[in-house]
Amino acid sequence: MKTFKEAVRTRDFVVTARIALRPETDATVIRQQANLLREYVDAILLTDNQFGQLHMSTLAASALLIQNNVDPIMQLGCRNKNRIALLSELFGAAALGVTSLLLVRGNKVTKEINPKPKAVLDVNATELIAIAMTMKSDQQVGTFSKFFIGGSVIPHDPESGWIPEKLTNKISAGAQFMQMSICMDMDLLRRYMRHLIANKLIRRISVIAGTVILPSANAARWLIENRTNVKIPDEIINRLEQATDPEQEGIKICTELLQQMAEIPGISGVNIMSGGNLNAIPTAIKAAHLNS
Repeated sequence: MKTFKEAVRTRDFVVTARIALRPETDATVIRQQANLLREYVDAILLTDNQFGQLHMSTLAASALLIQNNVDPIMQLGCRNKNRIALLSELFGAAALGVTSLLLVRGNKVTKEINPKPKAVLDVNATELIAIAMTMKSDQQVGTFSKFFIGGSVIPHDPESGWIPEKLTNKISAGAQFMQMSICMDMDLLRRYMRHLIANKLIRRISVIAGTVILPSANAARWLIENRTNVKIPDEIINRLEQATDPEQEGIKICTELLQQMAEIPGISGVNIMSGGNLNAIPTAIKAAHLNS
């Protein structure tokens, strides 16, 4: 089985995808999605109850992906679990053969979730990265040494003299890669990457960009209104609005962005999310000539 960890080390540009975990997602659905994406991606990212969405644990989903010969990137968030529960998940991940971890704070629960659960936040993302790194360095537990540890980052327009303190702290704690939130603004992405290069951070981590295949202008607006970290330029929304076939236009836009991202200095790969039909992901990857 090819792994994300190996791909980052051996390829100039890696491709991963995020699959949707929902309350109705079961082993059959995981198997179907794995079969659809296996030939086109280096790994599949599994998000941990983002924004309070309910679904099977990423630990269980990771086990199912491994059974179906697809490498998981298992996200683990601090919002819903205390220190003991997080450690238990890490022990479980190591036992199952998970090698790539995306350790995050966890997004705020949306207003639609009722009753609203209380946030735990026993540790923050940087502390969780440090915990995983400590476990990885423990010679008595050899399975942890395989962990490829990642964190999350939000691309933005830094002010003059900006020092990426939070990002640097995550790297110092042990992060080896950074997964960006969705950014479809290529000019902003280029400016942000120039700052990371200027601060010599690219020498220490691999940076994975994030994008989404939008099926409509309304889907783009929903993301902007409900996901504050998502960056979608007006130009893209206008293209979707004016298109006779918005779904095909969304795939075309993603294809163009993938090709541009592959040329941006400092970016090691991309994670693709589908805002509609999952079949659009292989279509865009093939069109961009990024097949694994």
